[in-house]
Amino acid sequence: MKIEDIRKMSVAELQKELVALKEELFKLRFQNATNQLENPKQIESVKKDIARVKTIIREQELKNN
Repeated sequence: MKIEDIRKMSVAELQKELVALKEELFKLRFQNATNQLENPKQIESVKKDIARVKTIIREQELKNN
């Protein structure tokens, strides 16, 4: 996920995206635990996307205050 795309989203959209990413991370961790995950780097990628979304949410909160 590109940072430019994240910055264009509203706070509500970012919240939905954050929930979706957390669900995806849970599924990937479950697949990893059962040795069904083909690419373990996916977990790292999803974690970084979660961090990006949280960062933009926080930036928008600070900008509005």
